[in-house]
Amino acid sequence: MKVGFIGLGIMGRPMAKHLVAAGLDVMVSDLNPVPVQELVADGAKTGTYAQIGEQCDIVMTILPTGAIVQSVLFGEDGVAAHLKPGSIVVDHSSVTPVESHECYDKLKEIGVDFLDAPVSGGEPGAKAGTLAIMVGGDEPVFEKAKEVMQPYASSILLTGGCGSGSITKLANQIIVNNNIAVVSEALTFAVKAGADPEKVYKAIRTGLAGSAVLDAKAPMMYNRNFVPGGTIKVNHKDITNVVKTAHAIDAPIPYTAQLYEIMQTLKVHGHMMDDHSGIVQYFEALADVKVEKKGE
Repeated sequence: MKVGFIGLGIMGRPMAKHLVAAGLDVMVSDLNPVPVQELVADGAKTGTYAQIGEQCDIVMTILPTGAIVQSVLFGEDGVAAHLKPGSIVVDHSSVTPVESHECYDKLKEIGVDFLDAPVSGGEPGAKAGTLAIMVGGDEPVFEKAKEVMQPYASSILLTGGCGSGSITKLANQIIVNNNIAVVSEALTFAVKAGADPEKVYKAIRTGLAGSAVLDAKAPMMYNRNFVPGGTIKVNHKDITNVVKTAHAIDAPIPYTAQLYEIMQTLKVHGHMMDDHSGIVQYFEALADVKVEKKGE
């Protein structure tokens, strides 16, 4: 089976590397030539969208927005025009369920199967090959594609029909990003009251307040390390998709609506390319303190 992989950014590059390391025949594409050259040096081939469509049995995409996914698949000389009936497209991008349904329906018309399969775990999970993949689509197609995803995943779960993967990812992003915001608020509160945020974190991390988010993001906050594993920009896009989807289905999301405005404020102040632990900077500005550990 030949695999096409389109999108070699923070997440896509290590994911594609795992496929090559697993011995799969991989053809890659990205607008940035640097990661393409890196993957070719590892043993992948490079190709145009047309070549990927013509030669690959399964095509993976992980791209910044649903609009870009649509353009890559259905734009002029896009991948879809060259796909063989019976081939599979797996979209790992974080998009809305409506966008996933659009891809599913258009590809079905030409005999091509589609899975919406967003991922969770960030850059560390992509590098370690331990991503959680939440998949929407037809079960027989999922069973065919599951094996190809295994080199970069620790969990691959079919959550329902088309769009279910995208819905699950949006629910994940509600939990993750609101959790980061609450950790930010709590540590800012602790610093304003005179406590050392590092010691507060260590004291609470094994209790009920403990979480994977707390362990991953609190140290980044008090060490002032906002080098992105997942940028505020990407998460702002996901939260925007949550708000749009929630409004379309009449689902109240009061916490996430407030989080959207927090991210809008961070956008205005130039923090969009910070890691999403940088959400703490919003709360610091309100309290006029900085969350950083105290000296030894």
